[in-house]
Amino acid sequence: MLAKTFGAAVYGVNATIITIEVTVSQGLHFFMVGLPDSAVKESEQRVEASLKHLGYRMPRQKIVVNLAPADIRKEGSAYDLPIALCVLQSSEQISPQRNLDDYVIMGELSLDGRLRPIKGVLPIAIEARKRGYKGFVLPIENAPEAAIVNNLDVIGVETLQDAAEFISGKKDIEPLVCDTRDLFQSQVNGYEVDFSHVQGQENIKRAMEIAAAGGHNVIMIGPPGAGKTMLAKRLPTILPPLTLQEALETTKIHSVAGKLGTRATLIATRPYRAPHHTISDAALVGGGSFPQPGEISLAHNGVLFLDELPEFKRSALEVMRQPLEDRKVSISRAKWAVEFPASFMLIASMNPCPCGYYNHPEKECVCAPGLVQKYLAKISGPLLDRIDLHVEVTPVSFDQMTANRPAEPSEAIRARVIRARDSQTARFEKQSGIYSNAMMPSQMVKDVCQIGDAGRALLKTAMERLGLSARAYDRILKVSRTIADLAGSEEIKIEHLAEAIQYRSLDRENWAG
Repeated sequence: MLAKTFGAAVYGVNATIITIEVTVSQGLHFFMVGLPDSAVKESEQRVEASLKHLGYRMPRQKIVVNLAPADIRKEGSAYDLPIALCVLQSSEQISPQRNLDDYVIMGELSLDGRLRPIKGVLPIAIEARKRGYKGFVLPIENAPEAAIVNNLDVIGVETLQDAAEFISGKKDIEPLVCDTRDLFQSQVNGYEVDFSHVQGQENIKRAMEIAAAGGHNVIMIGPPGAGKTMLAKRLPTILPPLTLQEALETTKIHSVAGKLGTRATLIATRPYRAPHHTISDAALVGGGSFPQPGEISLAHNGVLFLDELPEFKRSALEVMRQPLEDRKVSISRAKWAVEFPASFMLIASMNPCPCGYYNHPEKECVCAPGLVQKYLAKISGPLLDRIDLHVEVTPVSFDQMTANRPAEPSEAIRARVIRARDSQTARFEKQSGIYSNAMMPSQMVKDVCQIGDAGRALLKTAMERLGLSARAYDRILKVSRTIADLAGSEEIKIEHLAEAIQYRSLDRENWAG
């Protein structure tokens, strides 16, 4: 007898429906076809142990499991549950009262018949609704994540027994219902840190506000303990809140990577990722034999913080150059390619030299001559070219730390950032794929960032006297446009240009002596 149901395979951040067919006939042995990997093949042992533990039997006949389409590779252990249910139906141990064709079924079995959580639930649920399936049967730990998708019956089950009784009509399980919009609104500003906790560093806060308002990348240069990491952690709190569409997109990526955790639902706050400097190229940008999203994709719609930037492998940093421009990463293999979104703000920090005290107001640098330049040279020019703001961070004095003055909260800064972003949204409404000043291509900068004669004279003087490189020109204009947006100005004024020029520290030819 033939039994059939449906599962799904995830490629990139999208799912593909997989048909699971099982037939039990005269003969011997268990056969699985349809390009399964080792984890899928091992389901035979998990299914047999689960069935025996729950009082069912594994047929001692010829069992053929087909995973179609046969030319797509299937990986992981999430096919255990649909295979087990099809075996029970095909061997006539259960008589389905509910049509298996109406459901997408996924779940990993433990040996006692309990279900373990799986990865990639949200993209599978989205695809199931798109294809018109009635429901999605899955482990109960994953049900809140799938319930984000409306117009789909999400049936969370704890054991194979529960799933079998539901399919055979012996047990009714109420679908889990989630009001996605209410859930999103209740969590959208749920940050644990705030800029009001930071004493002093007003100039760095201002740079962070400009970066958030224009979507600019930032590098902070300063001695150890100056507050670089503390400030970077608080940047997501002043970014505009995620839209519901952005939240779903972000949650999909974390779901595919298995980073959501059990009983997790919607990611409603901007992600913040801070990988260690020993990270590999594939872990940073994504990849592997079966490609998974990397840190730059997990930071999509949020912030990627690279602490101690010169300590990262040069190869790992260089592979970020294209994603920083394209805001996506494409991973190609011989037979197929996947694409992960990677629209993030890069915040980097570094010491000015190996000992950390070059240009320190109180402590003396002990680095040998030429070592400072060698240390800075670890960061390539093309990567530095993609970072708009270079900020020098100085230590906070004792008086500032103990002043107990009320610092401006993130909410107040965020309000100004949102106003600036609104003006950019209106400016770029006819431009596809451009949402902030940082995304402007060079040809657009000339049209949008026009400056008067006085501004041109100031910029020329700065380029000559400060030894700024030619690549700084567009960056200064973009940043000055953002500063003007924060000030509510239609024109880029000379004071806006002057402030933007000071954020190009590493472009100065004599910065490191």
